[in-house]
Amino acid sequence: MIELESVSRSFRSRDGDEIAALKDVSLGIARNEFVTLVGPSGCGKSTLLRIAAGLILPTRGMARIDGAPVRAPRDETAMVFQSPTLLPWATVLDNVLFPLRMMGRMGPDSAERARELVRLVGLQGFEHKSPRELSGGMQQRVAICRALIHEPQVLLMDEPFGALDALTREEMTLELLRIWETRPKTIVFVTHSIPEAVLLADRVAVMSPRPGRIAEIIDVPLPRPRSFDLEAQPDFQRCTHRIRELIFGHRADQRRAA
Repeated sequence: MIELESVSRSFRSRDGDEIAALKDVSLGIARNEFVTLVGPSGCGKSTLLRIAAGLILPTRGMARIDGAPVRAPRDETAMVFQSPTLLPWATVLDNVLFPLRMMGRMGPDSAERARELVRLVGLQGFEHKSPRELSGGMQQRVAICRALIHEPQVLLMDEPFGALDALTREEMTLELLRIWETRPKTIVFVTHSIPEAVLLADRVAVMSPRPGRIAEIIDVPLPRPRSFDLEAQPDFQRCTHRIRELIFGHRADQRRAA
């Protein structure tokens, strides 16, 4: 479904230096697969997600979705950011419907579809509330509904739970799993939380320090549906241990080299 082929991306700094964010990243993701990206800060995880979304172009290489080159944002791809970025003057229902209005795809059943999504994420009764009347976790649920309203093939999520408190984050992790199992999508999810990455994913792609490369792809052989009870399982601990070894091992190598 998603193919990243030898993707590299460089940026020009203010003082004119060229900074390599990604170098020769290749990754294939199957239809309806859930893949998480983890790695040290600054390794290019968000840059890679934006290339897949068509928000920026690679310096070299190619991103494809469903066989077609990605050169601009696609209607069939939705993105959820760390901040919900809701329209402050609009109700929950209007925020969810906003993409359909922008795309000119409002239909007679659109409002009911939005209400169904709101019910799916447990916000029934809040359809006519404004964002300021919602908690951070509730706002992020609205953002997920907004991303799903036009039934995208691909959902790209850039640390969507990073700003939430620990309890709300766990709740939202389980909520996302439930939504994905109810309405399967191809999901690529960026996170700094190693346990979150393992609990969610079919596979975890671990990235190296900048310039970001795929250091290793780890299969997660845990049964579904999943819960946090799986954290005590040997397979869960083996996956998290290997990810930490890859990430912190790189840092130890850098300290020794310095």
